[in-house]
Amino acid sequence: MRFSHAWRALRHRNFRLFFSGQSISLIGTWMTRVATSWLVYRLTGSALLLGVVGFAGQIPTFILAPFAGVLVDRLNRQKLLVWTQALAGLQSLALAALTLAKIINIHEVIWLSALQGLINAFDMPGRQAFLVQMVEDKQDLGNAIALNSSMVNMARLVGPALAGLVIGSVGEGYCFLIDGISYLAVIASLLLMRVKIAPGKRHPASMLEQLKEGWAYVRGFAPIRTILLLFALISLMGMPFMVLMPIFASEVLHGGPHTLGFLLGASGVGALISALSLALRKTVRGLTTMIQISAAVFGLGLICFGLSRILPLSMFLMLIVGFGMMQGLAASNTVIQTLVPEDKRGRVMSYYTMAFVGMAPFGSLLAGGLAHRLGAPMAVMITGAFCLAGAVWFTTQLQSIRKVMRPIYIEMGIVKNGTEPSLEDQVGR
Repeated sequence: MRFSHAWRALRHRNFRLFFSGQSISLIGTWMTRVATSWLVYRLTGSALLLGVVGFAGQIPTFILAPFAGVLVDRLNRQKLLVWTQALAGLQSLALAALTLAKIINIHEVIWLSALQGLINAFDMPGRQAFLVQMVEDKQDLGNAIALNSSMVNMARLVGPALAGLVIGSVGEGYCFLIDGISYLAVIASLLLMRVKIAPGKRHPASMLEQLKEGWAYVRGFAPIRTILLLFALISLMGMPFMVLMPIFASEVLHGGPHTLGFLLGASGVGALISALSLALRKTVRGLTTMIQISAAVFGLGLICFGLSRILPLSMFLMLIVGFGMMQGLAASNTVIQTLVPEDKRGRVMSYYTMAFVGMAPFGSLLAGGLAHRLGAPMAVMITGAFCLAGAVWFTTQLQSIRKVMRPIYIEMGIVKNGTEPSLEDQVGR
């Protein structure tokens, strides 16, 4: 079949199990994200507290991710993920119980969000590093990441829309309940996997020494350092637009929970289109160019979204924002996973987690503060301008990082050896 390469990673049994389990669980996860933001805004009416909850849910990841990365390189990743998913399910059920009993308050939302952040500090680098064990052929790794992104964004499309309907009909508590139950699917898929465990290695180095080794590698290897710096900026300035969506839905566009679901669903459509376009790629060549373009598209999309006061236009712009966000996220993930050596994978992916998730709590506070002082539309336009500036900076670094990457790609057989890189090598097929 012409496009059979687009789902080639599914020929690996373990990845098929993961794909099916996560497809169910992630719908619940997105329902909880939407329900939490709507609950906070319903309880408080405060843009600042939306930012505080976002900060509480992500700051543990920023603090603990590097230490979690060392443990991911030491522990059985499959067992680690079973524990993190079980704990995340219990967290959602606790939210459900308090909300359905009508006794929840903002303090409990903040503490439970912080607990989820603590779990994510171990879950996210563990899941990223475990991907290589699920997909034994490294040539299929980029496709697995793209399919995983497609799955995330299909859930992102379905989850917010479903959450809007559930919140409007029976309240936020049932979104949390559905999410808590949905974790059973991914836990079952993990338990059914047959993973080849490499012979146990002793780790004579202390955790602190391994932490320093991982930091030295990330700091000294220009391609990974540059990509992580760009996405730290985008995570700080751009990603927190999500916490302001309830304000856009209710005050800027004069809607309700359904409007919030439509906006987030449109963003999910754009992200899904992006992930599918990456799944159709046959090679990782040209992904650095896509990182550059996607950062610019993301920034411009946010600036224009801040100017819009019409729901259909805002939904279209959310589609553009979602496309740019996911294109850069998945492309950077693929490049990093392709370049990093296996013995440092957990630690490097922990810094990826810090750049993607760990900077967001500071961004959530910044976005909430800007929205409180200047209004949500101006806050989004300012942060979008910083993302656009980041894209310009990354463009100035492209030539130097390609020089470093090219010998590695030649050794892996991704790029043919030659005196100069061809246009095809630079931009990909």
